[in-house]
Amino acid sequence: MVTNVTNLSRSGLYDWMAQRVSAVLLAAYTLFMLGFLLLNPGLTYAEWQGLFSNNAMRIFSLLTLVALSVHSWVGMWTISTDYLTPMAFGKAATVLRFLFQVVCGLAMFVLFVWGVQILWGFN
Repeated sequence: MVTNVTNLSRSGLYDWMAQRVSAVLLAAYTLFMLGFLLLNPGLTYAEWQGLFSNNAMRIFSLLTLVALSVHSWVGMWTISTDYLTPMAFGKAATVLRFLFQVVCGLAMFVLFVWGVQILWGFN
């Protein structure tokens, strides 16, 4: 059993549920966007801007960004704890796992902040 405080919760069940719920939200957003693009074949910039100027779409997109962050963090944490083990990397496994999680966390944070800036128009 891997015990590490870098997972989202103290229980693997909550992480599992967070990943499943976030996957459903990501799928819903993807289907919505595909449907919108298919129903608007001659999409112009003004129509695209109109879609994302709607607060409901911004909130849906923001929730999807949060879901993407949660989903990717649980997945990358699981990968790091499953594959960066002392059996595979010896004593360096703890340091490698920590560095891997720091890089993943920083990348997810930067991409999340960038997404919020794009959605809400902060410069």
